[in-house]
Amino acid sequence: MVPVPKLTRAEVAQAARNPLLFVADRWTPSPRTVRRAVLSAVVMAVAIVVTGGAVRLTGSGLGCPTWPKCTDESLTTTSAMGLHGVIEFGNRMLTYVLCAAVGWAIVAARAAKPWRRGVTRIGWAQFWVVMGNAVLGGIVVLVGLNPYTVAAHFLLSTALITLAVLMYHRLGEGDAAPKPLVGKAVSQLTWLLVVAAGLLVAVGTVVTGSGRHAGDSSDVHRIPLDWKLISQLHADLAWIVVALSVALWFVLKAVDAPDVPRRRAGELFLILMAQGVIGYVQYFLDTPEILVGLHMLGSCLVWIAVVRVLLAQRERPAGTAGGPAPAEPRPEHAPAV
Repeated sequence: MVPVPKLTRAEVAQAARNPLLFVADRWTPSPRTVRRAVLSAVVMAVAIVVTGGAVRLTGSGLGCPTWPKCTDESLTTTSAMGLHGVIEFGNRMLTYVLCAAVGWAIVAARAAKPWRRGVTRIGWAQFWVVMGNAVLGGIVVLVGLNPYTVAAHFLLSTALITLAVLMYHRLGEGDAAPKPLVGKAVSQLTWLLVVAAGLLVAVGTVVTGSGRHAGDSSDVHRIPLDWKLISQLHADLAWIVVALSVALWFVLKAVDAPDVPRRRAGELFLILMAQGVIGYVQYFLDTPEILVGLHMLGSCLVWIAVVRVLLAQRERPAGTAGGPAPAEPRPEHAPAV
């Protein structure tokens, strides 16, 4: 048994005022611990999207017909609600796991020595996005799975993934001003790729909102657009993103850019090819649930790859291997973030 440390009244007051500073003064995580904590937030950000897709694809979107309770009388699912209630309530509970992962990332980043305020702020940004998306998820249920709110729910999840990947990437950088590794023309081409990929994800939510998987077995309002026409637009955007990724790789090769940006562009191309195969197969097979779920996972991986391509085109002074980079020393009684 580990003995419980005795705390003075002053220490208890300090912990109440600023718990993160209290923890940071008494615990220094290893660089590996910090990276694992931040990586867990990335994994959970993707997992919540995939499990949310499972809720919709199994018709369990209204398994718990109200929010924040599961029913008007019960906080949890009941036996009368069957499997749909279990699936929907399970997804809600997974939000707490996501909160724990983000919280662990914040605490680990705050306790790391030296403390890097910018990295911790990205963790807090994740926390507030999670809170906002939880509220939006409740609104989705209360409005009967309105497709526009469902689309916003997915896009906010994509924003969470962006922040999680950014935080993980920042662990391997310093805190000096970023220096570009490529020329202005290459940077502009990359941003064009990012915009096209963002449109691809956004149009994908419209495909979902106008398609056959409404998220519930009852009659749910769909976006009043021709599904096949929107699907074709989605496919066209996908080919534009593929073309831009290929063009970017060749340009990086031509200008003899560093290896990392070229490798990230190559990884993006391979992920896009796999995602395209899944997309076309699911279209011609009338969107079977399992392939739609894989396509949602692929959407997350494509966006992560795009963000990594963008971040790979800059550099900052490197920090310690595998962990937080050097930063300015933290004052002994620095205010909490």
